[in-house]
Amino acid sequence: MTAQTAGRDRITLDADTPDTVRLGVEQARAIGERALKRIGYPDDEARIIVDQLVDNALCGYRFAGLPRILAIAGDEKTKQARRPVRIVHETPCSALLDGGNNVGYIAAYRGAEVAIRKARVNGMASVGVYDSYYSGRNAYFVDKIVREGLVAFHVASARPRVLPLGGARPALGTNPICVGFPSESGPVIVDMGTAALMWGDVMLHAHLGEPLPEGIGFDEAGRPTRDAGAALRGGVVPFGGYKGYALSFAVQALGLLAGAAIPRGQVQDYGFLFWVVDPKVMLPDGGFESRMSELVRRIKATPRQPGVDEIRIPSERASRERERRREEGIVIERKVIEALEAL
Repeated sequence: MTAQTAGRDRITLDADTPDTVRLGVEQARAIGERALKRIGYPDDEARIIVDQLVDNALCGYRFAGLPRILAIAGDEKTKQARRPVRIVHETPCSALLDGGNNVGYIAAYRGAEVAIRKARVNGMASVGVYDSYYSGRNAYFVDKIVREGLVAFHVASARPRVLPLGGARPALGTNPICVGFPSESGPVIVDMGTAALMWGDVMLHAHLGEPLPEGIGFDEAGRPTRDAGAALRGGVVPFGGYKGYALSFAVQALGLLAGAAIPRGQVQDYGFLFWVVDPKVMLPDGGFESRMSELVRRIKATPRQPGVDEIRIPSERASRERERRREEGIVIERKVIEALEAL
């Protein structure tokens, strides 16, 4: 497998077809902001949400781009009252935030801001956010933290969408894990979902009428299915068998530390946790960023197997895709654009 072909099952190829539309960054922003305003988001919050959605699309994650607005619009929580995100408990190096039933693009964004502020002052920060939903791509928040010269660990627990190993009903969230490190050449980020397929991708498959990959989806009776609509009523499995299941369980537990059970008394709910460290707390003489860059260089210089033209590190593909699409534009399914305009 070459570096060019690795991971194509997770990203969209940029082919123009009669069923797609190619948009510039500002065009995509305008479409997204108009749609969010029509479902009740004020200008400033619409900009925060769309900034992530467009960045997700630039990085090649089609399910995490503008199609997510359709999921937000259709969620029952969006129709319920929202309150300002606020700190309900804090110490010099920690904070617990009530997300106020705001979508996670907003609530987790505020949590990341608090984590940055506290880590700058105190060297470390532990920040949890509860009473929220849909936080999107963890790497977006972690990238912002790492660009401040900080190391970040971020997990997001969620409501049940994923079947435990051997289970016939969902019991875990899709539960992503993200870790980010500053280096001399920019953020290095490891971002992975613990589900075999992220829920936004299942929803996009259902919207477009596309079948799921074999062995991922299960219907509401616990039977294997490739029908994305049936999987939405059932669930998906963790990636990697028992290893992915164990990681997913750990994220669900860490969500409790972020207050996941506070709003509804449910231990299987949304909780966003940030652990942030200033490298100087551990290395007072500095040097972490240069050492991180040296680690990257050494790994990339590893002798390659036949047919492999490059060894990539986590987040390298996304960074390249982002820069390329800034020039070439974002390809989005025409059905998605029509659905956004029809909100």
